Amino acid sequence: MKHPTEIMAPAGDHASLRAAIQGGADSVYFGIEQLNMRAKSSNNFTLEDLPEVTGLCRKNGIKTYLTLNTILYDDDLPVMKQLVDAAKEHKVSAIIASDQAAISYARKRGVKVHISTQANISNIEMVEFYSHFADAVVLARELSLEQVAAIARQIEERQIKGPSGNLVQLEVFAHGALCMAISGKCYLSLHTHNSSANRGACRQNCRQTYSVKSDDNNELLVDNEYIMSPKDLCTIDFLDEVLSARVQILKIEGRGRSPEYVKTVTQCYKEAALSIHQGSYSAEKIEEWKSRLYQVYNRGFWDGYYLGRHLGEWSRKRGSEATRKKIFLGKVLNYYSKAEVAHLLIKNRKLSKDHTVLIIGNTTGVVETEVESLWVNDRSSNEALKGEECTIKVGEKVREGDDAYIWEYKE
Repeated sequence: MKHPTEIMAPAGDHASLRAAIQGGADSVYFGIEQLNMRAKSSNNFTLEDLPEVTGLCRKNGIKTYLTLNTILYDDDLPVMKQLVDAAKEHKVSAIIASDQAAISYARKRGVKVHISTQANISNIEMVEFYSHFADAVVLARELSLEQVAAIARQIEERQIKGPSGNLVQLEVFAHGALCMAISGKCYLSLHTHNSSANRGACRQNCRQTYSVKSDDNNELLVDNEYIMSPKDLCTIDFLDEVLSARVQILKIEGRGRSPEYVKTVTQCYKEAALSIHQGSYSAEKIEEWKSRLYQVYNRGFWDGYYLGRHLGEWSRKRGSEATRKKIFLGKVLNYYSKAEVAHLLIKNRKLSKDHTVLIIGNTTGVVETEVESLWVNDRSSNEALKGEECTIKVGEKVREGDDAYIWEYKE
């Protein structure tokens, strides 16, 4: 069912792209090789992948956004132009950019633009300036909902329109990792590793533990917290307030995260936005969505700056606080469509009838199934051991070579 809120999902690789589609995304954003803010932390696509990516998205009725949002140097301009030209050729819905070189060239070539959060748009005058180039702007992540709503109200009052002739749309981050720096403009990685975060090569210094050392060599950990590593943003429990601020596009962070993360988070926010428009948004549903969101990668959740708080919600663990993790199980050897049966080779652990199996592949995306029946050597069995082959029922098509995992809940 269509509704006014666009859910934009991250696509860091082929499997995540299909997971976003499976999760009900209205649009996806992705990078190609370099010149994007996840140039090092996700697999990214190549120019050769672009026809497949855009074709698959058009087939599924979703928009495509190519990220070109790094700082650009003179040496980067030929590559930037090549990517914009490719975006035009393959009918990418828009590019996401912050450098005026990319923005201006895209306008010359007739390619639509979304202004990246790297531009740090924090007031209505900046919105009006960028409206000459773009139909949508990603607001700075440091704004409160009150400030977002004020900008939205002034866009309507002043009738600020983009190149299409429509009112400029507002896009905000709804879920995912936050950076301690203003709209991601951090120089720690450049200082310590000569690897610039603003060029998509962040080494994530902020995700480390730090200690304080006195002049006489006394040393202590700072409050047992990762003092520069914010918890992940989560707006699911006040999403009605976000949409009341007249936001049109909800962006999910996570091009460096796993396909099951992309699918789960996209599903939850699609369901939540739809329930708000239908008037069925409730505390019970919020609790269920939060439970599902906690099951995939997260550093703990907080509400960002939207409710007027200062940064102070630091993660207490290195890595994920997800309530469950995937354990590699084996490989798919074959899939029999008529019988809806997958043939698996168990390469690690064992598979039991009470397990939930997760199958991930570049073409498959993410398929999750409960093991209700299990067959080994054509006989019903309660388990399949390491080195054995088995068959299980899987309602969606999976493919030879796909990876199979089991979910394991953390204590």
